[in-house]
Amino acid sequence: MKILHTADWHLGKRLDRFSRLEEQVLVMNEIIEIADEQNVDLVLIAGDLFDNFNPSVEAVELFYKTLKRLSLNGKRPVVAISGNHDSPNLIDAPYPLARECGIILIGHPKAKINPFELEHFKISNSDEGFIELTLKHQDFPVRILHTPYANEIRLKEYFGENKEEELSRVLSENWKKIADEFCDENGVNLLMAHLYMNKKGVPILEEPEGEKPIKIGNADLIFSDIIPPQIQYTALGHLHGFQNIGTDEKPVVYSSSPLCYSFSEAGQTKYVSIIDIEPHKSATFEKLPLQNGKKLFRKTFDSIETAIAWLQENPNSLVELTLESETFLTAEERKFIYKSHNGIVHLIPKIKNQDFNENQLSEINLNQDIKTLFNDYFKSKNNGQEANEELINLFNEIASEK
Repeated sequence: MKILHTADWHLGKRLDRFSRLEEQVLVMNEIIEIADEQNVDLVLIAGDLFDNFNPSVEAVELFYKTLKRLSLNGKRPVVAISGNHDSPNLIDAPYPLARECGIILIGHPKAKINPFELEHFKISNSDEGFIELTLKHQDFPVRILHTPYANEIRLKEYFGENKEEELSRVLSENWKKIADEFCDENGVNLLMAHLYMNKKGVPILEEPEGEKPIKIGNADLIFSDIIPPQIQYTALGHLHGFQNIGTDEKPVVYSSSPLCYSFSEAGQTKYVSIIDIEPHKSATFEKLPLQNGKKLFRKTFDSIETAIAWLQENPNSLVELTLESETFLTAEERKFIYKSHNGIVHLIPKIKNQDFNENQLSEINLNQDIKTLFNDYFKSKNNGQEANEELINLFNEIASEK
């Protein structure tokens, strides 16, 4: 069977003042097209469905419309879990109605989904943190261990965690118990989770810039070696870059976000994972690139003319622009730069003289006139950079009013 794994949609997310909703509409359509072209049997969405606990009406509408189309009106099961950006109650709320469309929404850890049957598939077995799907055209079941994001409060509520216990051990024991009871070799066995998981013995992966951090101290470190051996493929969400932190035989995959959501992701290609899998065999997967969405650039220039030339050559993009110069940008220069491109998210002026030692002005002659004192103070706070003419004129105007 074929499975599509995606995650970290962050519907409704903005980049500073820029809405990403139009891009998200396009990339959701692209994911639907891939699912149809690949003729996938099941879709997994591993958390961070929305960008915050109170998503906009437009983001919620896009979410429901996308799931309905992915489910082929009930023919193809779609399983979505909540992430650390999601409100679990919001994810759970529409479940009774979503279920009729073949959509399984899981907001809380260790949720128990009641068995049900539709025309094309059924949930044939379930327990806390576990469901078994039986598709009408398949002669084997699909088992899914599901672990939505669990904060400390939810862990204590659902897993009975004590303060001295590590999250890794709690999850390891819970997953092992479920896998030993339900996951034999006669079915496909999957784990789906929204976690900050790393591979033991390699450098710790960085969480995305601007992402709400999950890891707080070493107690929250989770390593892939706690995944039960019965699991053939682990579908993860949280990190925004595609990577397999497992092995070729037992993939443990972050499928990536569908768009670049911060400038630390500038230049990344985004993907969905298409999994080929059957019982008692190693899963294989292919990462299919997503084409939609504006490119993000972090660019540095040492002249306004060069910066504007590049901006005009890259119009359909979002840019963090650093401009190195001998003097601070004037208001007219800033206005000129912004007029040349409608996707400048940040404009960062940077002076070239970085060798100035603030101690050089540690002794200031207070007998100087106020204009000289202002210039010395400005230099002490700006790496020795002289105030430009515009600032001097503004200061003179203010000083003359006293």
